[in-house]
Amino acid sequence: MGQLESFSTAGMEDPRRKLSFWNDIACNSFTPIVSDPADVRTFAGSLVRGRIGDMTVAEVFSEAQLVRHSRLHVARTRAAMFFLHLQVDGRSLNRQDGREAALTAGDFTLCDSTRPYEMQFDGPNHMFVLGIPDAALRRHLASPECLVAIRMPGSSGLSGLLSDFLRHFWREYQSGLDDAAASRVTSTILDLISSAYSVAPQARADRSSLAAAHLVRILNYIEAHLTDPELTPTQIADACRMTTRYLHHLFSDELETVSRYIQRRRLEACARALACPAQRGRTVTSIAFDYGFNSPTHFGRVFRSRFGVTPREYRRTPRQAA
Repeated sequence: MGQLESFSTAGMEDPRRKLSFWNDIACNSFTPIVSDPADVRTFAGSLVRGRIGDMTVAEVFSEAQLVRHSRLHVARTRAAMFFLHLQVDGRSLNRQDGREAALTAGDFTLCDSTRPYEMQFDGPNHMFVLGIPDAALRRHLASPECLVAIRMPGSSGLSGLLSDFLRHFWREYQSGLDDAAASRVTSTILDLISSAYSVAPQARADRSSLAAAHLVRILNYIEAHLTDPELTPTQIADACRMTTRYLHHLFSDELETVSRYIQRRRLEACARALACPAQRGRTVTSIAFDYGFNSPTHFGRVFRSRFGVTPREYRRTPRQAA
């Protein structure tokens, strides 16, 4: 078992140097990502990392920040990994493939390094991160790419058992585990992950692996082209090499149509931009146009229907932790 390594921004006064150091450590510990702190002047972060077999383990403390793994980061990703994010304390909002998992203490979720994702921390964060090679997870869990950004509660059931086990394991790991014990623990962790997700209601266990893979491909295409005002079901079907009828069939088990899904994702992206301090100087109309809306009137109407307030009212309202 490898030695534990510790890193901290403590004592760093220069905000730019501190942020560069933190981003370098995060990229080396996980996968290419970038941190956007709520306040870089007061931001602080610390990380302890290690390895157990072919898996990585890390404990992270940080102040409020938004962490992004963009399409450019995906292109730089060397190894396909799944990361299990276990919220030890604080709150986080984990987004991938158009889904959002809001985590509180004990909850966990999965993310896939081969596709864009982001994590939002609106306050102090304490998280345990388990990195699992793609091939290793697939030996225990069918189509894990379909299970990202699903909140798994840490308070009950098999997901609660896994949450408790991982927190106890981390304490024992820091105290020192011999190689034989570490090898047994990796198998146990993977078995518990498989068991926890096998009973998850959102896991779509009844969906064939092929259909699930098609749906993930569709969602990825939509996310990559949200800014295209010409994005339509026909364009998506053509790009994904399937008929429009089959595209709609894949969405038949979902809670919304393809068009409704596209509109919701665009509205959510606009809402994040409106709430972002860095975009205060931009007009509501320019933000709407950035995400495929071509009519300010239509945008205002659907935004109010979705969020209950106008875009300008939303921008003026202080945001609270998710």
